[in-house]
Amino acid sequence: MGRLREYFDSNNKRLIDKWVHYFDIYENHFGRFVNQKVNVLEIGVFHGGSLQMWKDYFGPQATIYGLDINPQCKCIEEDQIKIIIGDQGDRDFWRRTIPELPQFDIIIDDGGHYVHQQKITFEEMFPVLAENGVYLVEDLHTSYWSEAGGGLRNSNSFIEYSKNIVDSLNGWHQKPSNVDYLTTSIGSITYYDSTLVIEKKARSAPYRYTTGHLSY
Repeated sequence: MGRLREYFDSNNKRLIDKWVHYFDIYENHFGRFVNQKVNVLEIGVFHGGSLQMWKDYFGPQATIYGLDINPQCKCIEEDQIKIIIGDQGDRDFWRRTIPELPQFDIIIDDGGHYVHQQKITFEEMFPVLAENGVYLVEDLHTSYWSEAGGGLRNSNSFIEYSKNIVDSLNGWHQKPSNVDYLTTSIGSITYYDSTLVIEKKARSAPYRYTTGHLSY
């Protein structure tokens, strides 16, 4: 059992609400940031328990930011935890606010879960994510819910939207090639049940070569 699951199971601080299988995902992608100087943004504060969990996990050099539309969340601030009040589905909010924020190494979208919020947040925040950072979108099962703006194979859902990101990742291999910003800035895309993880990494055009000798 990883440290995050152990923390969750023994939690007697602020309320945390997470799907249990997420903890292995977090450990897989966040472990390299532990005890580093790191800025983490979690969108969706709820009662603030997960912010305290990240503070414990990443250690004393970490600064944890939570973003929520509910102004009452400001009371959750404490040492190493800062709260931003705003609407993740408002592009103007992001564009006003981004210059005032640090560069984030990890962004976790656990916000409103409506597909338009997920798209806007990704489009505004992935470009300013730190090099070698991690962008994680939770609760993608809402992409299959009409009440959240989705539905199975609904072109408006974030699941379908993210399939276009896969195409961008492979932009050099298309005929003709179709290279865009995402082609040159995504190292990997990993899908899990209800979760998408995108690792940021500067890339140049891939190439292949041959070594060894012919055997016949």
